[in-house]
Amino acid sequence: MTKDRMIKEMVLRAWQRALEDGKIRSKPDPDKVVVEIPKETVQADYATTVAMMLARIEGRSPREIARTIQDYLQEDPQAISERVELAGPGYLNITLKPDQWRQVLLEVDAKRERFGQVEIGGGRCVQVEFVSANPTGPLHVGHGRWAAVGNALANLLQAAGYEAHREYYNNDSGRQIKLLGQSVYARYQHLVGNPVADPEDGYRGAYVTEMAQRLRDRVGDTYRAKTIEACLDFFTRAALKEMTALIRKDLEVFGITFDSWFSEASLYESGAVQNALDDLRKKDYLYEKDGALWFRSTQFKDDKDRVVRKEDGEFTYLASDIAYHRDKLSRGFDFLINIWGADHHGYIARMEAVVLALGYPKEKLRILIGQLVTLVRNGQPVPMSKRAGEFVTLRDVVNEVGKDAAVFFFLMRRLDSHLEFDLELAKRQSNENPVYYVQYAHARLCSVDRQAKEQGVRLKDSRQIRLDRLTEPEELKLMKRLDAFPKLIEESARALEPHRLTFYLLELAGILHHYYNKHRIISDDPDLTQARLLLVSSVKTVMANALGILGVSAPERM
Repeated sequence: MTKDRMIKEMVLRAWQRALEDGKIRSKPDPDKVVVEIPKETVQADYATTVAMMLARIEGRSPREIARTIQDYLQEDPQAISERVELAGPGYLNITLKPDQWRQVLLEVDAKRERFGQVEIGGGRCVQVEFVSANPTGPLHVGHGRWAAVGNALANLLQAAGYEAHREYYNNDSGRQIKLLGQSVYARYQHLVGNPVADPEDGYRGAYVTEMAQRLRDRVGDTYRAKTIEACLDFFTRAALKEMTALIRKDLEVFGITFDSWFSEASLYESGAVQNALDDLRKKDYLYEKDGALWFRSTQFKDDKDRVVRKEDGEFTYLASDIAYHRDKLSRGFDFLINIWGADHHGYIARMEAVVLALGYPKEKLRILIGQLVTLVRNGQPVPMSKRAGEFVTLRDVVNEVGKDAAVFFFLMRRLDSHLEFDLELAKRQSNENPVYYVQYAHARLCSVDRQAKEQGVRLKDSRQIRLDRLTEPEELKLMKRLDAFPKLIEESARALEPHRLTFYLLELAGILHHYYNKHRIISDDPDLTQARLLLVSSVKTVMANALGILGVSAPERM
């Protein structure tokens, strides 16, 4: 049971005793007992506003009620509190006995890599679809952010007791893919001495010319005299195959793998798109107007109805999205998570309408929208455009700053907030660099392990260690942060916010560095040495567990 839950049970017991003694009229209500961690300026571990909640019901002052509950809390033989103080208009500030915090070291030692894992998922299966970039060019840094967040979120959900299935939706169909084929065709013709105009809105990056050159190396001048109509399929398929392979490789270098890759084109080839639309037509959710086919999304609170098939008979992206989500929902996942870019914000309402029209509750689908990434070098923004001649790819960033730094930086802000990625800071090997700061803390503790072994000091069974020797304020602070880790996992998983772990790690590393610089871990006092070795071993374990969820390594040497 978490500490806040134990405090809540204490308060409910005090309330019940006050009721039995006639000092409070209302029956204990768990919903009215809110326990939270107070601001740092308050010298207490927890605080509750239960007295203020009761004041309105009882018709008495909050402080009077707080004093009553305070008295019973102090008399409770099962209390885990060291002191209970009345503050302000009726707050009860509660400080726990130090032994309550020391117990976390035994728990970490017993669970090791499982420490922090919780069971709120109950084995339910969730699909996380992320990145899903059009295979029309290399991944850029925005895709890197979706990749880092999606992978960390899947890891986080697994740590919270869910089964997580990672999927990449490959947008290998439609106008953009044709444009890619046309762009490569134009570059090829240029290389074989038959210049043709680049397609309007085509792709002009250096990677297009490089693909065209590789094709020419393979097929020579075979297609020099052929029109684009005669060979567009060849150039499109060749470019699509190469770009998809490149994206897979870039993601693998970034430490990201998927359980499945789903092809958009397969939805058309199998007839799934038409089947999905037929299903909606039977439910009267489709209608004809001005030669186009429309989805009645306004019936599900969308701001307007949406076209699924245009006048020329071409399907819209919504049509394949309907079929894709119909397929996903039919696979039995308990719920779906889509991680999309900022330009998809207006798409949320229509996709929620799709889920409802298909006969599922809206809650089956969670859409997370990520804001843009600005890449900065020497204080100047770096331009990123897939169709412009030059842009910085995800692979460029990983090659320059390293995979770990890239992942950590992508996870340092809420997904729905703008992220500025400072390349020079990410490369810096100093405490100014957040990922270096955290990883160095872990490496420091590995160094302590090596020093202990060199001096012939071995950590005893944790149950035999005198934990009461851990009395320094920094030691208590470290133990409190370790104790908070399982709840952090639970709350982060419920909120679908893996970035919270980066904040936690930075705080934990800060406390650890301060402690390490101030106190000797290995000393002439055997009992104190054993206690401190167990403490730093626990910190090292939790840091490694948190870094693992983020997808960042926990180095032993730096």
